[in-house]
Amino acid sequence: MKRRVMQAITLMPQIAVAVVVLGMATPSVSASTVRGPALSHAPRLASAASGHELSPGTNFYVPPPAQGSIQQILRLIGSGQFKNAGLIAAMESVPSAVWLDGETPAQAAEPGNLGWEQADLDVARQVRQTLFAASLENAVPIFVAYNIPGRDCSEYSAGGAPSDAAYDAWINSISQALGGAEAVVLEEPDALANLPGYCGSAYASEFPGITNTTRIDDIRYAVATLENDPNISLYLDAGNSDWQNAGGMAETLVAADVQDTQGFFLNVSNYQYATNSDFFGTWVSSCIAYATVNEAQTPADALAAVATFAGTSTPTGAFAGPAYPPTSPPGGCANQYWNGGAPGTAIASLIGAYNGVPLSPFGVWSDTSATADLNTSGIDASYANALDGTVPATHFIVDTSRNGLGPNSMQAYAAAPDDQPSSVIGTLVGGGWCNPTDEGLGIAPTAATGVMLSSLDTYLPGNPPLLDAYLWIKTPGQSDGQCDAAGGVRSWDDAAYTPPIPGWPSSGAAAFQTFDPLWSLATGSVFTDPAAGAWFSQQALMLAQNASPALTPLTSP
Repeated sequence: MKRRVMQAITLMPQIAVAVVVLGMATPSVSASTVRGPALSHAPRLASAASGHELSPGTNFYVPPPAQGSIQQILRLIGSGQFKNAGLIAAMESVPSAVWLDGETPAQAAEPGNLGWEQADLDVARQVRQTLFAASLENAVPIFVAYNIPGRDCSEYSAGGAPSDAAYDAWINSISQALGGAEAVVLEEPDALANLPGYCGSAYASEFPGITNTTRIDDIRYAVATLENDPNISLYLDAGNSDWQNAGGMAETLVAADVQDTQGFFLNVSNYQYATNSDFFGTWVSSCIAYATVNEAQTPADALAAVATFAGTSTPTGAFAGPAYPPTSPPGGCANQYWNGGAPGTAIASLIGAYNGVPLSPFGVWSDTSATADLNTSGIDASYANALDGTVPATHFIVDTSRNGLGPNSMQAYAAAPDDQPSSVIGTLVGGGWCNPTDEGLGIAPTAATGVMLSSLDTYLPGNPPLLDAYLWIKTPGQSDGQCDAAGGVRSWDDAAYTPPIPGWPSSGAAAFQTFDPLWSLATGSVFTDPAAGAWFSQQALMLAQNASPALTPLTSP
């Protein structure tokens, strides 16, 4: 094996030296953003933080290779799989985010405040070290703050600061460490799309002091603190295009003071198509503009409503969906779960005026699509009428780290030989966010998005460039968690089909609850997923091999 590794080093110095030893290859990203024509009049502009825009030529920071990736590269080289080793090496040379966490389990066991005080020192050190490394690359780092109290409904990524005071102190440490440095900061994935009120009664009993209001207060504190740095581009969580409705997400963002930031981020750790995220982000921004400018809704109004959200977002006032038949003037925030439109829209020609269906996540949306559940024309027209000249100003970014192939519809498992019933397929689709198979890397990070959705020519006044960047926020190759039946994200009907894999557990066995049937099929062995955040070598290679656009392996010149 040593001989094969040495041969590989000779054949592939970029992998063996640049990645394995240095791990700091930095691709350059530079292009021009497409902008629309200048307005001939002064439109109403929805407020947003100014001076925090990302230049189209922004060079993003490449952190050191993820733990476990180098070992996988060496194993692949040792077995003669040079192309696969080159794919993993290429994946690790792409800019991605640096995640900032809070207390470790050992620190949490410390008496008094010692644990979270040490966590504050650790996160400040991590920020400073990253800023120094980024300066050597002449690059802008991307930080993800991930320590909100009661994180992730206490499920796969449970954890977070032990109190609001501890969280505020942690944010202070990050702010002080950032100083006046230039950076992108993504504030708390899932914190707003997955409010405490959506977590169920068991969570409420376990964390009675964590409410929608305390969650919003934590985010607002972070906004007020981090926005003191004029060089920070700060974005808040807005879930993804297959989760909360556009109006409810907009109302929650306004309550959290999104208009004091650069904007919001979408699709973190998820698989929704980039185009669908672009549409959804544009609708959320348009809803914010309509509700706050045209209808004078305030953050206090939004917070009063969001405080009562339970189970899911239920937007109120101007954030609620438009009336049908439409009022005069038309109003309300259309969303992705009903796409009906007025006579003259493409959707009306497909299924009739003011008839609508939910948009499907399992295809690319368009305002000209001939498929009803992919057609956005009714939603676009609704916002065009509601805005009435107001220009949306809340920008957004999209995580494209794993969405190259879009979400997995799981329909392959309904076909022979698996023949799984609709009940199983429904469970698999519901758990499609958790280590799905048949996925690929997406668009490489860039602030030169050049996005011009077909609807924007007439839909948005002045054609403002709302999409700031595509970024790799989730670290590709790191597990989403142990995805299994016990966690409610996997199921299998062994009466319909039992794969010929030795040790495949029957549905009545205890082992059935803790294995992943999808990755067991993919690997040909009974498989349990790695813990959340651990390196998942099979998934990493799948993502690299299925990348769309294709990933070029690192090879010798």
